[in-house]
Amino acid sequence: MEMSPDMVRDLGQRLAPGADARLAPAFLAIVAGIHDLLGALRPTPDELTALIAFLTEVGHTADARRQEWVLLADVLGVSARVEELNRPCPQGATPHTLPGPFYRADAPEVAQGGTLSRDGLGEPLHVHLRLQDLEGHPLPEALVEVWHANALGRYENQDPDLQPEFNLRGKLRADAAGEVRFHTIKPRGYALPGDGPVGQLLRKLGLPLERPAHLHFRVSAPGLQTLTTHIFDQADPAITRDALFGVRPELLAAFRAVPGGHALDTTLVLTKAPT
Repeated sequence: MEMSPDMVRDLGQRLAPGADARLAPAFLAIVAGIHDLLGALRPTPDELTALIAFLTEVGHTADARRQEWVLLADVLGVSARVEELNRPCPQGATPHTLPGPFYRADAPEVAQGGTLSRDGLGEPLHVHLRLQDLEGHPLPEALVEVWHANALGRYENQDPDLQPEFNLRGKLRADAAGEVRFHTIKPRGYALPGDGPVGQLLRKLGLPLERPAHLHFRVSAPGLQTLTTHIFDQADPAITRDALFGVRPELLAAFRAVPGGHALDTTLVLTKAPT
């Protein structure tokens, strides 16, 4: 039997008088939505048992090194949607995304024109960033944090025994013109973990685990909202099937072939901090 409005109202009347003003209506809405879904799908008891077993396995897979619940939220598009609702993007601004599990706040500073590659493995990539606000004003002295996967699609903190500490990550200061230049290597796309319950679910559904190649950026400047985003290689074959729904037209760029490697030239636009 579907939950009727009367049943929802009755459940609401059972809530404690001091129930959290935000949590209580959210709980009632979630319960009502679940009952509507049950009425539409009409699952069997065995299917309910299977769902509980799946959620239990997700919990068992989550630990200090791996957060399977976050992965589940990501592949359902929940993480991207929550970010979109809380960080609306004005026209002309660079879309904000989540930093992901591989961000490190302790990356070292790198000088303008320096390199992020500490092992020299991979095709050279020369990056030129222009940083500005919505009015087109440059952002001198903005702090730019960069991190990305290597030529095998692996981040340094995934491979502590195979990559040097802080490989392919660092912090740079924009120059007086609000520009940043550095050298690194061309990253490769990668697949989400396929050995856990979320990966196994996607495989059963025939959904991709792929993420196209990208560089992560986190830009902070006085008076502006900190921007966390990533720029994707528009030529990556997985660009239309990102498993985490992170690709936006504004985040696509050409990783152009140049003598001796590739080049990325792009602009990141920040918005004013809320008052």
